[in-house]
Amino acid sequence: MQLNSQQNAAVHFIAGPCLVLAGAGSGKTRVIINKIAYLIQQCQLPARHIAAVTFTNKAAREMRERIHAQLPKTATRGLTISTFHTLGLEIIKKECRHIGYKASFSLFDDQDSMALLKELTANEFQGDKDLLKALQSKISGWKNDLTLPALAIKHASDPQSINFANYYQQYSDQLKAYNALDFDDLILIPTLLFQHNAEVRQKWQQKIQYLLVDEYQDTNTSQYELVKALVGERQRFTVVGDDDQSIYSWRGARPQNLVLLKTDFPNLNVIKLEQNYRSAERILKAANILIANNPHEFEKKLFSQNSYGVPLRVLPCKHEEDEAEKVVAEIISHRFINRSEYRDYALLYRGNHQARVFEKALMTNRIPYKISGGTSFFARSEIKDVMAYLRLLVNQDDDNALLRIINVPRREIGAATLQQVGNLANSKNISLFAACCDMELSMHLSARAQQAVQQFANWINQVADNAKRADPAEAVRDLIRQSHYEAWLFETSNSPKAAEMALKNVNELYRWISSMLEGDDEHEPMTLPEVVTRLTLRDMMERQQQEDNADQVQLLTLHASKGLEFPYVFMVGMEEGLLPHQSSIDQDNVEEERRLAYVGVTRAQRELIFTYAKERRQYGEVIRPEPSRFLHELPQDDLDWQQAAPVKSEQQRQQTGQAHLERLRQMLKKD
Repeated sequence: MQLNSQQNAAVHFIAGPCLVLAGAGSGKTRVIINKIAYLIQQCQLPARHIAAVTFTNKAAREMRERIHAQLPKTATRGLTISTFHTLGLEIIKKECRHIGYKASFSLFDDQDSMALLKELTANEFQGDKDLLKALQSKISGWKNDLTLPALAIKHASDPQSINFANYYQQYSDQLKAYNALDFDDLILIPTLLFQHNAEVRQKWQQKIQYLLVDEYQDTNTSQYELVKALVGERQRFTVVGDDDQSIYSWRGARPQNLVLLKTDFPNLNVIKLEQNYRSAERILKAANILIANNPHEFEKKLFSQNSYGVPLRVLPCKHEEDEAEKVVAEIISHRFINRSEYRDYALLYRGNHQARVFEKALMTNRIPYKISGGTSFFARSEIKDVMAYLRLLVNQDDDNALLRIINVPRREIGAATLQQVGNLANSKNISLFAACCDMELSMHLSARAQQAVQQFANWINQVADNAKRADPAEAVRDLIRQSHYEAWLFETSNSPKAAEMALKNVNELYRWISSMLEGDDEHEPMTLPEVVTRLTLRDMMERQQQEDNADQVQLLTLHASKGLEFPYVFMVGMEEGLLPHQSSIDQDNVEEERRLAYVGVTRAQRELIFTYAKERRQYGEVIRPEPSRFLHELPQDDLDWQQAAPVKSEQQRQQTGQAHLERLRQMLKKD
């Protein structure tokens, strides 16, 4: 498929800073891929001097696959296509000595960070989840804004901010003592390093001579500063984004970074991609009119050469159960009439709690469905246990890893024993593992407790030694086998089937580790520490969640739907208080909710149906919400507001519904 004139202009402009404003479904990934190919083939820029950065492993993987399909392997050797965090990790690994970390640093994920914060605040917070989440979020916000603990303490004014800032200092000190970094550090540390070390900054500017950034509207302050530092005075970069699809301010994203570009780079070339290849013209007209209610620094208007399409429908429902029944009945009849597949339908909602009633209705009618956003592979407890063993294997200073698995499976090393080990570690300023091996420990523990602790430490030392000297894959297998983890899973799981599933996950993790240690045609063999660091960063998580093309109705939040498309979309719960969400109304942030509604509308390719309930249960009370203001902002000529049927008794409602569904099922059986 040929590039249109605007896509072509975006690909061929390389003389200076370039902002590509890419509307929904306008082919932005094609522009990035073709621009990389143009830089390599026509501009003779070696691939090793080009970096393309995005936000998710899935997007990075898709880019890699598409560029490898377009160019020979030899042409793309050394090309960097990664997430922001993976690029940050690469910079830290190569510049360790400049930032005061040992090369064997550990990575803390959200759960590790939460465990540390819980420990630090134990006396005051007493495990209060809301307080802990607020503290974790505040620390993340400070890091994203490049605010270090000393500055946070200096600027804190109210009692809670002062308290949180002091915990931020303790948390940072603790991470440093553990030789560990959290996710936010992967951007914070390289950004601060570039700001304060001209030599290192110039080295990376020389390495990355052309930078491409996808989903630019999702960047936070530290990511924006990292981009600025990397492009330097040469200013050879392309950022691709859509201010109308900025829906992550709660996670630090700043859509105003698009506007800042004009200030920081006065000669910025702005190119708009407005032709949509996804949706019917009527759907795009509705999206344009809806989002026009938001203020805009950059004006753009989506258009399509597809057909105008059918009217958008609005279904009023009595309550949430009625809403679910109506949606399911619509899917059954629509699928029968259109000979479509279940996978063609998506239900989009504002909050995960809305899914429960739809799940029940789909199950009752034996309709297969898939909920996006379930427990990720690396969040499963058995994977976190094995990863903790591996982290300790490659870095004996990783206190968090040791605390997780020293008594998993049980080794009669209880909390009292661990407290004594911890006290010794703190008094001598050594790691917990070093304290386990320290001769002084015998003065603090009973002979039996000391034996248990030292046996564990000796065993880890032996396996770690084997991993360095012999075959690391063999050492990992020994670790899992000698820990008796499999037997422990069967002892502690709710059922034998649950234990089997957990064991299957552990085996899958071992297969990944082995393949990464060996390498393949496209990837160099990695050392065990490199494998553990990469896995902790979740670079492999997406492989476990590869797109499942089974014939299932898709249920997902509006946030999770970004980047996806479906022939038939139901946007459910279109009510004031749900969309826009009440918290956003209270905080006067309806503009972001409108962008979220815009994302939902532009997921639909052929048909779009909205539903709202006239009554809804909330916290045990029945509320009567108004239809969402966004429904009234849509072009009313293109909307078909269906009338609510006269109120029936509960018995009549059940009889009518059952008869209707049964009739459709019989028709489907004949089909």
